[in-house]
Amino acid sequence: MSHDWITKETSVFVTGAASGIGLAQAQLFLKQGARVFGVDQQPFPERLTNQTLFTGYVGDISNVQTCEDAAALCKKQFGAINILLNTAGKLDGYKTILDTENTLWHELLDTNLSSMFYLVKAILPGMIAEKSGTIINMASIAGMVAGGGGIAYTATKHAIIGFTKQLALDHADQGISVKAIAPGAIKTPMNQADFAGDGAMAQWVADETPVKRWASPEEVAELTLFLASPQASYLQGAVVPIDGGWTLK
Repeated sequence: MSHDWITKETSVFVTGAASGIGLAQAQLFLKQGARVFGVDQQPFPERLTNQTLFTGYVGDISNVQTCEDAAALCKKQFGAINILLNTAGKLDGYKTILDTENTLWHELLDTNLSSMFYLVKAILPGMIAEKSGTIINMASIAGMVAGGGGIAYTATKHAIIGFTKQLALDHADQGISVKAIAPGAIKTPMNQADFAGDGAMAQWVADETPVKRWASPEEVAELTLFLASPQASYLQGAVVPIDGGWTLK
């Protein structure tokens, strides 16, 4: 597939860009010649910081001021923001409700869900003014079925799917393309606990996945690139699973 729709003027705003899926997304869009503005709590790896088309912003997206400041800086540096990738998120250790402290509940809501609200609210007006823009939210199989996380994680990912669908419906006639990705088992630092010790948990997950393996962050990035392309413009409000068949069961 040709990616000539990406030019040196294309700007991509991605959260969670320092590792995992966000890092893979940032790298892929940079490889295609786009300008990338990344946000993360942790420092960015050299493979990003040595790229002239990359700008990094270290901050906590669960804070509304961080989101507004980052969006403002991106607009100042790049002008219009063409693609918003709401990728950052946190797990909850698969905790049930009785094991979930109030602080953890609010931490998951703020990081996984409220950050998307803050960033879309800050960036969407510019997209509407341009009559063009793509927003891709990171959901999860835990937003489609139970068992992909604990009570807090599963609740936030279900909410992200609802957020995506309503956002897509509200702004479809304004040139705004909105989608969500629902990953299954992706081998990222966020899931490193599954590989600890003898890796029994990671092997169990692979065995329970119909294709019998974990996916790489790069596979999710490639899907993101397609969903952001003009070829996917008729997919509005779609939630695309990339789960090795997990949700078929």
